[in-house]
Amino acid sequence: MARTTLTRDEVLDTAASLVMRHGPAALTMRGLAAELGTAVTSIYWHVGNRESLLDALVERTVEEMGAIRPTGRTPADRILAVARILRRELRGRPHLIAMVHERGLTERMFLPAQQALVHEVHAAGLRGARAADAVRAVQFQVVGYLLVERNRERSPAQSPAESELWDPAAAPHDPALARALARPADPDRLFLLSVRALVHALLAPGAAGAPGTAGTAGAPGTAGTAGTADATRAAPPR
Repeated sequence: MARTTLTRDEVLDTAASLVMRHGPAALTMRGLAAELGTAVTSIYWHVGNRESLLDALVERTVEEMGAIRPTGRTPADRILAVARILRRELRGRPHLIAMVHERGLTERMFLPAQQALVHEVHAAGLRGARAADAVRAVQFQVVGYLLVERNRERSPAQSPAESELWDPAAAPHDPALARALARPADPDRLFLLSVRALVHALLAPGAAGAPGTAGTAGAPGTAGTAGTADATRAAPPR
């Protein structure tokens, strides 16, 4: 029996759930209607045709990615919080992020995160080109890390595996290091470690005169965001 009431938000919620689980190709108006227990005509009335529905999902994703509220005692703590939120949100909706990228809205999607980072690097005393470099360095680190994560998750079983390659007997000069590298990597811990090290270096007083500071700030942001779709598209969220 068809439902008697339905809202646009319910349609978008269910459509987003289908895309996140199965990808945009699996989203059909008939399948969405069946999921909602309603008639296909009701879906069209609320959101228009399939392309209009996809556009609405993209707009909603962009809006949701803007809800960044970092917490922490210091600017460095809050920059780390922004990076963690950004990674979590990108990982949580790979197919939707890919749709945003395909419609040319990646830069707009990243703007709230950049604005949050600008606020914190200003609070740390950075200005001008150095502040711009710090914002982009953190953004590029998050996206690049996601690329590595996704590639590792999608890769076939490795032979020989890391545990075999790093036999302590083959590294007598540092067996503790060999044992550590033989264990599976902890992506969450490594992410925090890498971002903390990056932020520490970016905010350090002596970093103001780092080579290339003046020249890199003007580089287009798209260079660091073009990989976002690849970083989030193919693997399901953890």
